[in-house]
Amino acid sequence: MTLSRPGMQRPLVLVAAGPAAAVIALQQQAGPPLASALGLPWCEPLADRPPQQALAPLAQQGPGLVPLPLDPGLPLPGAGHWAEALGAWRQPVLLLLAGDQLDSGLPAAMAALLHQWQVPLAGLVQWGGSWDPDARRGDGLPWLGWLAPDGAELGAMARALELRWRQIADA
Repeated sequence: MTLSRPGMQRPLVLVAAGPAAAVIALQQQAGPPLASALGLPWCEPLADRPPQQALAPLAQQGPGLVPLPLDPGLPLPGAGHWAEALGAWRQPVLLLLAGDQLDSGLPAAMAALLHQWQVPLAGLVQWGGSWDPDARRGDGLPWLGWLAPDGAELGAMARALELRWRQIADA
């Protein structure tokens, strides 16, 4: 499956929370299999430039999964942060969380940060750990699924993303 139907031509930015080294490591581990599962090319990370300069080329880019190699809530030199810029550009994102990050309020806090800045959140994806569908449904966040080591959940995740993409495109 590829997300190349009309209206799904924009790339998705893959965001994660935490120190830069942890964000990069998580994206390097989970990003390529996630992109493959979703039928999207795995792209180069957003350049180390101011957000406006880094995001402008994405408006012309076709589908893909583009990692942001730092926490979108970190303050930038001068003013603002990446979450603010992503919202200003209405750039859709996927939020990637490690299984051990689910033992905190981090998923809800990151979703709230993105919502605050009107970033189109395509959904949350869990990497590693054990998947607890009842807990994920109970937290009320737009979970797409879990990157299981055996790849069993990947088809369902791609379908969930396609449905979620339609929801955010119509919003």
